[in-house]
Amino acid sequence: MLAGYMLRSAILLTLFAAAGTGLVALTYENTKEQIAQAEREALLKKLHSVVLPSEHNNDIFSDYITVQSDLLGPYPTEAFRARWDGNPIAILMTPTAADGYGGDIKLLVGIREGGEIAGVRILAHKETPGLGDAIEERRSKWIYQFNGHSLNDPKKDGWKVQRDRGQFDQLTGATISSRAVVKAVRKTLEYYQSNKDFLFNKDFNNTESTGTDDA
Repeated sequence: MLAGYMLRSAILLTLFAAAGTGLVALTYENTKEQIAQAEREALLKKLHSVVLPSEHNNDIFSDYITVQSDLLGPYPTEAFRARWDGNPIAILMTPTAADGYGGDIKLLVGIREGGEIAGVRILAHKETPGLGDAIEERRSKWIYQFNGHSLNDPKKDGWKVQRDRGQFDQLTGATISSRAVVKAVRKTLEYYQSNKDFLFNKDFNNTESTGTDDA
């Protein structure tokens, strides 16, 4: 009798597990497009917070290529192109700083055609709440200090936090996070300088491409 009870229990548990798995799969299938659309809208909002819709007349979300470079971090990086009547306005790239306090910090770095920073935003991170998360624009204005700077403004030695005798403020209690972002922005500018023509002229076939890392 005990063996029969255990068998029935095992069968019921198996049926419940199968039903649960099926329900999760069905829910995902029915919502994946909505999730993807929400993610696209969130990214487009970030893009347009750096380069305004009035500054370009192309479909910035569709006009992009994917590049790979050590300067941009360990992962493939999207490069979105803003144009006006086909003329280059800005590049917006998504590099990753792999040396944040909590791990990877994914950024959005907008660089105008002339090499000046249009803006920097944080796309994803695992920094400490109440400290390192102040790299986000919704938490503080710290990220806005990069606006208008370029590869040579300041000079290379100035592309550090003030604690390291550089020009950029560091967040209180989050120096590691601050260093990681400053360094990632600088490296993105280096990549842009060496690959400007490639970035703007490569056909936007959305396939992975590789430029040069030479600074």
